[in-house]
Amino acid sequence: MQHIQNRVSNRWELKDISISHNIIDYEKSMNAVYKNSDDLVRLHFGLKGSYEFSYKPMDQHFNLQGHHNNILFSHDFEIDVLNHSHQIETFGIDFQKEAFIKIGQHGNEILKTFTEKVIESKNCLLSNVWLPNNFAMQQVIDEIIHCPFGESLRNLFLLSKTMELLVLQAQLYEAKSETNFITQSNDKKRLFEAKELLNDRLSNPPTIIELAKLIGLNEYKLKRGFKEIFGITIFGYIHQRRMTLAKRLLLGTDKTSKEIAFETGYSSPQHFSNAFKKNFGVSPKVARKNPDSVSSVS
Repeated sequence: MQHIQNRVSNRWELKDISISHNIIDYEKSMNAVYKNSDDLVRLHFGLKGSYEFSYKPMDQHFNLQGHHNNILFSHDFEIDVLNHSHQIETFGIDFQKEAFIKIGQHGNEILKTFTEKVIESKNCLLSNVWLPNNFAMQQVIDEIIHCPFGESLRNLFLLSKTMELLVLQAQLYEAKSETNFITQSNDKKRLFEAKELLNDRLSNPPTIIELAKLIGLNEYKLKRGFKEIFGITIFGYIHQRRMTLAKRLLLGTDKTSKEIAFETGYSSPQHFSNAFKKNFGVSPKVARKNPDSVSSVS
């Protein structure tokens, strides 16, 4: 499309399951229609950007900010997207109908109800309320995008992670359909901005006071709202994101501990090593020599 400046697209194919990750840069706002003639159940995750989302099979329209998720099913899958930001990042898992039914009918009540509609071939959403992605979901999505395994184990790893994401969604929607404290869409949007600012400045994050000023919320609403929407405190989020990045760099690159410490925002290799060992139970040196010692620890 002539108004798209750049597109990064990754796709992983499993038996009856397709996983996709897309980052699209736009020159201007534009409509894009995406179609698929198969009967698909889609686990959809918005990761960055804002856009209008028309789900044509159900004649429903949503105005979405990044960091949201839902599950959709329809015949002749078709969505119409109008971007409001210059970049949109999405992640999706598409199940063939029969493959999803075998899994979903053994889930919790909200997933069973959704699966019954799929069995009856009724166009449906898991919920009319799109909930924010929590930290656990983001972690799993990151693990899929940066899959550390080679060909012999990759598909098994990806399959296990798709199941984990489905469980996290079912758990999220059963636990709560709406937030209690953050009720205004503008406040929610500012909290999404806070999360993106932290992601962009992981090595040198703003203080709580600075972050509150940058997004235009008071400190109390920032701290309580962040914990409510993302399921983790701001300091916990920074720490876990740093540890996730450190693990990826340690096991997937030849960078030294000093370089990784600097990239993840630690003042010295020793401070980095102490934090890493406290989080994963082994030192960076041991982890690099024996990746299995850290691969199963979150």
